[in-house]
Amino acid sequence: MAKKTSSATEILDHITGDDPELRRMIEVETLNSKIAGMIYDARHEAGLTQAGLARLINTKQPVIARLEDADYEGHSLSMLQRIASALGRRLDVSFVPGTGTEG
Repeated sequence: MAKKTSSATEILDHITGDDPELRRMIEVETLNSKIAGMIYDARHEAGLTQAGLARLINTKQPVIARLEDADYEGHSLSMLQRIASALGRRLDVSFVPGTGTEG
């Protein structure tokens, strides 16, 4: 009988097994979701609507809606810098050790 767990990491490890492509896909989706959430949270903390942020960075509201969508894969460094600057923040990007599943 398998040990029960509520750890998301352990559950994902069990589901993905040794499939490096599946792990890579999960890592990409996790990063997209994290970036979308960061944009959403920063905008909310600034008390802005999507339209308000869009005006600050000289774009349209649907662009902000796309950026805040966890399924969006087109985040660009320049757009993230524009958002950070408009919100009085700085963008911090770093390289971190990999999980060994990169290809």
